Amino acid sequence: MVYTLIVILHVFICFLMIGAILLQAGKGAEIGASFGGSSQTVFGSRGPANFLSKLTVVVAAVFMMTSLTLAILAKERNMASTVIDLNQKTESAAPAAPVETPADTPAASESTESTSDAGE
Repeated sequence: MVYTLIVILHVFICFLMIGAILLQAGKGAEIGASFGGSSQTVFGSRGPANFLSKLTVVVAAVFMMTSLTLAILAKERNMASTVIDLNQKTESAAPAAPVETPADTPAASESTESTSDAGE
């Protein structure tokens, strides 16, 4: 139950982070200007961070925490990952049937009686 809720939260955070990153303005013009233009802000201060950049940092931190939590919970879960694992679990869970010995069967007792009668 908790695992499923964290997976749902993780997927929601993924979409939120993608949206926050794609909505931000590109910063590639300043780097391109350093090779032929006169931009002073290539490696300098960007000014105060706007809402989208702060949101991206918060969402990325939550994404890392949910990723770590899912990794820990997945390690603790014991589930079969292959068909061979499923077959081994069902075979070990099935009770062992009692094995009949040849002396217990009615046909075996009749055959021993008939051989003893034939010898007489």
